[in-house]
Amino acid sequence: MVVDEVVIKKPSSVLGVRHVQVFMLFLALVLAFAMRVNMSMAIVAMTDRAQDDSFDWNMQTQSVILSSFFWGYIILQIPGGELAAKFGGMVLVTICIGVNSAVSLLIPIGSYYGGWQLVCACRVLQGLSQGFLFPSMHNLIGKWVPLEEKSRLSTLIYAGAQLGTALQLMVSGFIAAAWGWPAIFYANGTLGVIWVVAYVFLGSDSPRTSRMIGEDEKMYIQNSLGHVGTQHKKLPTPWKAIFTSLPFISLIVTHCGQNWGFWTLMTEMPSYMKQVLGVDIKANGVMSALPYLAMYILSFPIGFVSDYTLKRKWVSITASRKLSNSLGQWGPALALIGLSYVPAGHVALAVALLTVVVGLNAGHYTGFMLVHIDMAPNFAGTLMGITNCFANCISIIAPLAAGAMLQDETDPHQWRIVFYVSSAIYFSFNLFFVIFGSCETQTWNEVPDTKDEEKSAK
Repeated sequence: MVVDEVVIKKPSSVLGVRHVQVFMLFLALVLAFAMRVNMSMAIVAMTDRAQDDSFDWNMQTQSVILSSFFWGYIILQIPGGELAAKFGGMVLVTICIGVNSAVSLLIPIGSYYGGWQLVCACRVLQGLSQGFLFPSMHNLIGKWVPLEEKSRLSTLIYAGAQLGTALQLMVSGFIAAAWGWPAIFYANGTLGVIWVVAYVFLGSDSPRTSRMIGEDEKMYIQNSLGHVGTQHKKLPTPWKAIFTSLPFISLIVTHCGQNWGFWTLMTEMPSYMKQVLGVDIKANGVMSALPYLAMYILSFPIGFVSDYTLKRKWVSITASRKLSNSLGQWGPALALIGLSYVPAGHVALAVALLTVVVGLNAGHYTGFMLVHIDMAPNFAGTLMGITNCFANCISIIAPLAAGAMLQDETDPHQWRIVFYVSSAIYFSFNLFFVIFGSCETQTWNEVPDTKDEEKSAK
């Protein structure tokens, strides 16, 4: 009995190897999203005719370049989850950042010698490799993060996406002005290479395979996750059970709703601010980054509150996830309606509401993002790959739908329709999740081994 008490005891040290893993994954997302959005800032300088090294690319060509990342991104989402389960998340995250870094270093040369076509090919390749990113993250979180710390440590990791976006938006203009636009890609690529070298030495697929972790911390993590004495192997994926599971279908629905609202904001908001409110938000890097900084900052109190309420047993895990998700989707739904009625000239109010709209999206980090791990930890990477694949198809459709609604970009009434549609999708898709979603471990999480079945039959 005494031995059992020691085994489940939390390590006395404040920081452990699991925190090193969390920090490295956080940096991976910072770098990945910086490299994801760097083209949107760099292309402004690349096509500036006042510069000697500019390119004569029209708006249609620029749009193709900016969208090409997502052509590759959606392809490997589901295979990425399966590969993470088979080979472990560490190798795939390393490949993702390594490929993105190498391609970033090549883009300046490629653009001069291969034109916009080669730039598109480079972006497709970056998107392909980033298809591994979220499934691998879920796989690693499911093995490294104890249940008691899941909300705040997972939030710390995923908040790296918004910090990477915000930092890239803020610094790209300064880098381009000081050293030219190629320096944007060289800086991203160099930082990525440094991360890869560090992660090769510090990273690990799980506590079981880590060379750095102490026995106390390893047993604490494995006891929390129920991994003690189990050998992790690739289980056969129960595809039929997954796609006929109503809780999982509700997860797909709410992920799609989140992406519709968020990507409508990200792609259309600069045009709204300029055409209706008279503010060129793209010309101001800090103003562009402010909403994403707000989302990054808000993610921490939301994560800590979520863990605290679970620790105190005030609410169930399912209730906690649904409350966080509702904050992350119903909050922006209401704020979007308010934003649509801001009069022209009220810049401070518009930026404040935009910051609230985007910032409240942080609720989804402790909402549906963690439900994949809650409901089926053995297939968390695969589930994330499936929902992210559907959701990123929505990311492509949402801006096109907004464009179809906007016959006149200067008409506030037409913009109001766009905002009302996004608010309705935010509200209804999350409502579906609130009604049908569940964080209970699903029966199909444990797939009986074929050999075991044969033995029991005999």
